[in-house]
Amino acid sequence: MDIISNAYAQDGAAGGGMEMIIMLVVFGLIFYFMIFRPQSKRVKEHKNLMSSLSKGDEVLTNGGLVGKIAKISAENDYVLLSLSEQSQVTIKKDFITAVLPKGSIQSL
Repeated sequence: MDIISNAYAQDGAAGGGMEMIIMLVVFGLIFYFMIFRPQSKRVKEHKNLMSSLSKGDEVLTNGGLVGKIAKISAENDYVLLSLSEQSQVTIKKDFITAVLPKGSIQSL
């Protein structure tokens, strides 16, 4: 009787290894489709946004500032942002989160 239960226990351990591999593959797929792929899509969209910026665009920054691009420095990725007639701020291009439709600043 003891030999049969040992053989059954060994057979169960071999099947458990295959279940573990399947479970790891499922977790890998979940990680890819729920975390990695959406993040890489966001990075690609942000790069397209950075390359499409031009003088006169109205933009929103990470910090919540809304302004118009007065000057784009090509060599060091900085932007001169005009917040009003009197105030201008220099920010890094990466901190721009969205380009707003024309006339958005006046409607605020």
